[in-house]
Amino acid sequence: MIAQVIVDVPVNRTNRPFDYKVPSWLSPLIRVGSRVIVPFGPRKLQGYVIGIAEQGEGEITSSRLRDVEQVLDDTPPLTPELLELGEWMSRQYLCPWVTAVQAMIPAVLKGKSEKWLVATAALEREACGNSGLLWELFRKRQMPLAEVEKQFPDEYLLVPGFISSGLVATEYQVTDRITRKQQSFVRSLLSGPELAEAIRSLPARAEQMKRALELLQMHEGQSFSIQMLQTEYGISRASLKSLEKKGFVSIEQVEVYRDPYANRRFADKPKPDFTPLQQQVLASILQSIKMGTYASYLLHGVTGSGKTEVYLEAIEQTLAKGREAIFLVPEISLTPQMVERFKARFGADVAVLHSALSQGERYDEWRKIIRNEVKVVVGARSAIFAPFRNVGLIVIDEEHESSYKQEETPRYHAREVALWRAKKNDAVLLMGSATPALETYALATRGRYELLEMPERVGNRPMPQVHVVDMREELHAENRSMFSRKLHEMIADRLEKGEQMVIFLNRRGFSTFVMCRSCGYTMRCIHCDISLTYHKTNHTARCHYCGYTIVQPAHCPECQSEHIRFFGTGTQKVEAELAKLFPGIRVIRMDVDTTSRKGTHEELLNKFRNGQGDVLLGTQMIAKGLDFPRVTLAGIIAADSSLHLPDFRAAEKTFQLLTQVGGRAGRHELAGDVVIQTYAPEHYSIVHATRHDYPAFYRDEMLQRRRTGYPPYFRLVLITFSHEDLPVVIRGAHMLADFLRPRLARTTIVLGPVASPIARVKDRFRFQIMLKYRDEPQLSDLLAQATAAFEEWNKQQKVLMTIDVDPYVLL
Repeated sequence: MIAQVIVDVPVNRTNRPFDYKVPSWLSPLIRVGSRVIVPFGPRKLQGYVIGIAEQGEGEITSSRLRDVEQVLDDTPPLTPELLELGEWMSRQYLCPWVTAVQAMIPAVLKGKSEKWLVATAALEREACGNSGLLWELFRKRQMPLAEVEKQFPDEYLLVPGFISSGLVATEYQVTDRITRKQQSFVRSLLSGPELAEAIRSLPARAEQMKRALELLQMHEGQSFSIQMLQTEYGISRASLKSLEKKGFVSIEQVEVYRDPYANRRFADKPKPDFTPLQQQVLASILQSIKMGTYASYLLHGVTGSGKTEVYLEAIEQTLAKGREAIFLVPEISLTPQMVERFKARFGADVAVLHSALSQGERYDEWRKIIRNEVKVVVGARSAIFAPFRNVGLIVIDEEHESSYKQEETPRYHAREVALWRAKKNDAVLLMGSATPALETYALATRGRYELLEMPERVGNRPMPQVHVVDMREELHAENRSMFSRKLHEMIADRLEKGEQMVIFLNRRGFSTFVMCRSCGYTMRCIHCDISLTYHKTNHTARCHYCGYTIVQPAHCPECQSEHIRFFGTGTQKVEAELAKLFPGIRVIRMDVDTTSRKGTHEELLNKFRNGQGDVLLGTQMIAKGLDFPRVTLAGIIAADSSLHLPDFRAAEKTFQLLTQVGGRAGRHELAGDVVIQTYAPEHYSIVHATRHDYPAFYRDEMLQRRRTGYPPYFRLVLITFSHEDLPVVIRGAHMLADFLRPRLARTTIVLGPVASPIARVKDRFRFQIMLKYRDEPQLSDLLAQATAAFEEWNKQQKVLMTIDVDPYVLL
């Protein structure tokens, strides 16, 4: 038997399967999708089996093939479908196959190859002499080489001599990071009359021991965790150990799932009556689910129109057909509120995957999926790789969100992967948004997806009234505050009424930059071409790209002036200003700085939901997915800040953000208001956002895209180069551009090479090439050839090159 294995060496020259012989003793264990340990050169590496073939007559003998050394899993973590998907991603996103495959499995399953020092049979007591290292190896028989260097630095240089003398040898070992949670459970060894007699035999003072046996007698055949017996019944571990010594009970270690929601109770809410619009869109979706054929839908519904109830009903009908469902939401929308709705509706059939879980919790949730113990997965981008075998429905909520695009290799878009899986499984793909991505909406208008519309809120509740404030007029009126008079007045009104507010600012920190008023010096990162952001809590200036931090100086480093001040506005500054203008106001601030500790995100939202805060102040993470009945005001400070980024999607992102933040207000019985503060009130993205008019925005933005030649009229590929030496990175960029130009179609536009908008990050200079194309059917093959040619040129230079197909970040 021969196994075809892709090994964990993510470079292009090894981007193919390698053949290994399967020893007879491993034949019953190995399957397509298994993780294996194989020798590769001098090393041992983790690999993935992508095919198995029997050795036939007349074929090249397998005697020269090296053996598979170990199979790591009882159940393969990769299904044949996921392996095929990995191969497609490798071609589509120009990444090694193994990199695509590793994106699909939990981090704990990604093996790490380490060099170990191993004692040979020759290493006996007498041979150890005065060497502390040899004595340690004599006792342990093996140690990681990195540990040897750390523990025995003085003897590390002697290791080659020990090896040549035959006392020790080196070998590569692959380890994963799997841990399993175990709990101690108590089980009775007696039953009936024997158990009753045991209870009577205990002395009167052994109250805890009697209580434990009586509990086991009441629930005969059941076992109880020691933790539960301690907390709920006050029975000590010592008492249980005494019962074990007497032979009355056994204490066993049992593996349990790490479930972040184990101690939560989710109240099932009755299904609402569907509105005529909801019934109309559901009729089409449920018909496709019933037929079990591929179909794709774009559900365009305003904020508060009841899209989530449509999703829940579609999932319920999918499960009724005996199939499985994947529900994707942006990471920032994966709130406890969202999880609660799914757990309440589908109970133990739901697995949740997102970054707030520990690696162990994610692994255990993933194991529920691979073991067919759940039917629904709710998660962020990577949940699209859930190892289901019978997917019937994939839902992408807020499908316009840029977080569905991965910015590291493999640079996939979850929407494209979902489309592939839906077609492969004859499943339904349902994408929903109040502000669909232009590319998606354009495809829907052309018939690629079926367009479903829900233009009204549930219960005919009005959309919030939007007030646009021109901040230039505020300056003319000598209002220097970050709050316009309109927003100030409305905050005071809500405080008086006891209603709640959401205030949004797309920046964290106290101020955006630090500048000297005397000489104009601006504090910049020494490693990146970017200004430092001032953080008041610890009086530091920090780079949000590489993390470089310095203490805020009292004097200008250039001219020694004391007039070094903070400019711009961050969330910390808004919080301080609110406290100054409205004494006693209760502000809950949510940004990366306040939610870095596990559980704080949920903790802060619960405080706000329970009425412990008047204002929820934050960045992007408060813009979507939140539904609070008492929120009647949404204030947006510096609404146009995202308009000035060097990004062709700047207007689209601004429109989406304003619409989504505004949608947090007035979602229930109380009417809502939105205040948008801007220096560009005439910009079409702001004008259309105030009217909740997506079609009008779509028409204007499509005219801009057509005029400038951007998606959806053209597709893009961004190729970025980086190196510590500027001339080297320029040479690398020109080498690739010169290779591509004569081979591309005349209609394809090559922009660059030019310096990237942020020309230096982490001490590496950055250059880029952008390709704009309409019809390049062989582009993937051509880029693969270009990569091979570049690698040949790059052997000595070590320029880092990344290729991003359909990029979302152009900085």
